[in-house]
Amino acid sequence: MMMDFPLRLLRWTVDVTACGLLAIAVVTAVREDRMAVAAGGTLLALLYAASPAIEGRPVPGRVWLGLVSAGWAVLAVAAPPFVWLAFPLLFAYLQLLPLWGAMFGVTVLTSAAILAAAWHAGGLTVPLLVGPGVAAAVVTLLAFACKALRAEMEQRHHE
Repeated sequence: MMMDFPLRLLRWTVDVTACGLLAIAVVTAVREDRMAVAAGGTLLALLYAASPAIEGRPVPGRVWLGLVSAGWAVLAVAAPPFVWLAFPLLFAYLQLLPLWGAMFGVTVLTSAAILAAAWHAGGLTVPLLVGPGVAAAVVTLLAFACKALRAEMEQRHHE
């Protein structure tokens, strides 16, 4: 189906972005001789890679999301490069949780990313506040557009 292509492309893009951000963070930790942080990042990458195995299963998906979020939180406090992994994770919140949970999760994850980035930077700046907020809004709108596209695709399939 032609409409399925944009959804698969977006999912692929989000996964490649997450893997790229993880790779950068792990390499940075290795270069800084922070092997425990690098090992944690590698474990988080393996856990993230397990997402296709739980796709379509609501409870395991939510357990996976909780584990990935907890791993992200620990690593975001440990090293600045891990903070930015929050943004691909926003898509997971928007895909796996009901609307109220997704919006709550997006708010908490974005706030945590802002606080972690500000903590690492030594203070809150306007770019550290505005940038993640705008990114979260864009990610949320893209996820809603994908859900609408998917619903339209399913409706056309059933007609």
